[in-house]
Amino acid sequence: MKIQIKINQQDPFQRGRNAHQRKIRFREYGIDDFRFLTLLGRGSFGKVMLAELINHDCHFAVKCLKKETVIEDDDVESIMIERKVLAYGTSHPFICKLFCTFQTESHLFFSMELCSGGDLMFHVQKEGKFSENKAKFYSSEMICALWFLHKRGIIYRDLKLDNVMVANDGHIRLVDFGMCVGKMYREEFLPSNFCGTPEYMAPEIIKGIKYNHSVDYWALGVVIYEMCVGTSPFNGTDEDELLWNVCNTEVHYPKFLSEQVKNLIVLLLKKNPQERLGSPNSTAGEIVQQSWYHGVQWDMVEKCRCKPPFIPQLAHDADVSYFDQYFTKEIPCITPCEKPINENDQLLFQGFNYTNHRMTE
Repeated sequence: MKIQIKINQQDPFQRGRNAHQRKIRFREYGIDDFRFLTLLGRGSFGKVMLAELINHDCHFAVKCLKKETVIEDDDVESIMIERKVLAYGTSHPFICKLFCTFQTESHLFFSMELCSGGDLMFHVQKEGKFSENKAKFYSSEMICALWFLHKRGIIYRDLKLDNVMVANDGHIRLVDFGMCVGKMYREEFLPSNFCGTPEYMAPEIIKGIKYNHSVDYWALGVVIYEMCVGTSPFNGTDEDELLWNVCNTEVHYPKFLSEQVKNLIVLLLKKNPQERLGSPNSTAGEIVQQSWYHGVQWDMVEKCRCKPPFIPQLAHDADVSYFDQYFTKEIPCITPCEKPINENDQLLFQGFNYTNHRMTE
C-alpha cells in the first residue's frame, strides 16, 4: 500500500509551506474538503488517491474503503486499529503521518502523508536490486520503526516492500497497519491467526502455531533478501506450494552477497522462532550487534539524521512519477457501493472520524 506529504522532524507538516498558504485548522474534515487528482494504487482493500485539500496548497494520499466490503470481510476492528496506530505513530519519523479520517454513508477515508518517492517495491523492480549499503540504510530505519511498535505491544504483521514508502526527504515511512495487533508484549504469544502476505509470512503463522513479534523479524529477513538479491527467497507455482516452501525449503544465497548480509538473513529466517534473531531470549543476540550493521550509528538513525541514499526528484508537489503508470493514468473516482449500509451497521463506525492536532495549526 502507498501512503504519504512533506515532513519535518520538528513539525511533520509545515516544511514546504509558502507564506501565501492558508493555515490548516484543527476541525473535522469531510469528503467535500478534498479534490481527488490521481489514482496512486488499488488493491483488495480499496484504493489510494492523490488529493488536494481545497483552498490549501497541500496534497495527501487518501485511502478509500467501501464500508460494505469492510463489513463483509469482518474488518471493522482492523480498520479501527489501523486508525489508532497511525494516529499513535505520528510522533515517529518512520511511520506514515495521519492527517485525518472521515466517512460518508458508504465509504471510509484515511487522509495521510503523501510520500511522493513511491514504495520500495517500485524501486527494487526499477533498479533490479539495491546495493548492500542502500539496503542497510532502509532496513535500519525499518528496524527503528519496529522497535517503536514492539515496545508498545504492537505487532505489525505486514512488513513488505510495498508497505515501505520513500518520503519526500528520502527517509522511509511504514504504511498500512490493518494487520496490526496490539496489547501484546514480547514474552506473550498470540493465539494462532493466519494473516499476512504469503511471501512474507513466518512458518509459525502458516502452521497455526502461537507466535509473537518475532514474525516481524522474519518478514524483515525476506525484505532484506529482496532488496539485496532482487527476488523473493521463496516461490511457488501457486500459493499452496509457496507456503510449503516457506516452511520446508532452505533459502538459496547468491555468491555476490557478502558473508555479513548472508549471515544476518540466515538468522532472521530461522524457521524455529526461538532461534530467530529478534525473538525473545534468542541465542542469536541483538540485531544491532550483527556484523553487517557495524558502523551504523543507531542513535543518529533513530533521530532521522542519516543521509538517505536517494532523494526523490519532484517537479512539483503533485508529481506522481514514482508511482505505477498503470494506476496514475486512470481518472480517480469513488466506486459506488452496491447496496446502502443500514443504520445498525453504520453504528459500527462510530468514533472513526478523527483529526490529528499535530498536523494542524
